[in-house]
Amino acid sequence: MKTLELKQKLEDSELKTIQDLNSDFGQLKIALGDLKLREHDIIEQIKVIKSRFVEEEKKLIDKYGAESVINLKTGEITKKEENG
Repeated sequence: MKTLELKQKLEDSELKTIQDLNSDFGQLKIALGDLKLREHDIIEQIKVIKSRFVEEEKKLIDKYGAESVINLKTGEITKKEENG
């Protein structure tokens, strides 16, 4: 004689809650991945800016001397003060 196996099922509200939480989790994982990619892009942009800054700094040192101090707001060039 065969016995029938009773299947249990979540209540609709339980199923919806767990599905919603799973969906939210998946969306947050995707958002985190997007954020990491954006972070990588920003880091690469910073590297480019730093490199360009160093190049420009070298040009200015060649033109105005290593002892020059440039006011980045006004563009005014002064010489470093010697202490002592």
